Amino acid sequence: QVQLVESGGGLVQAGGSLRLSCAASGGTFSSYAMGWFRQAPGKDREFIARISRSGDTTYYTDSVKGRFTISRDNAKNTIYLQMNSLKPEDTAVYYCAADRASYVSADKRRVDYWGQGTQVTVSS
Repeated sequence: QVQLVESGGGLVQAGGSLRLSCAASGGTFSSYAMGWFRQAPGKDREFIARISRSGDTTYYTDSVKGRFTISRDNAKNTIYLQMNSLKPEDTAVYYCAADRASYVSADKRRVDYWGQGTQVTVSS
């Protein structure tokens, strides 16, 4: 079983940047597809981005495409989410996800493992 710990959240002004990290332990990191979700207050948890086991394939939801970049370092058992041009509507708790399947589904019910989340707040 893999454990996931996110870090890097915080308060930033609109237009600013943050980089989130998710460190994995307890499993063979390179055998897991990884992804990021977020959950705003009063809203459902939504898929943001995913990355393949090797890191050569990525996918983004339309609302973050061109602003966010997902990456992974299998030597460090870590994935990242570089967030640029942040908007107030990006305010949410951001969750790291791991899946034994070949990719992380956008359906949160199918995700195998979750981190505890990290808060991102974007002020206007």
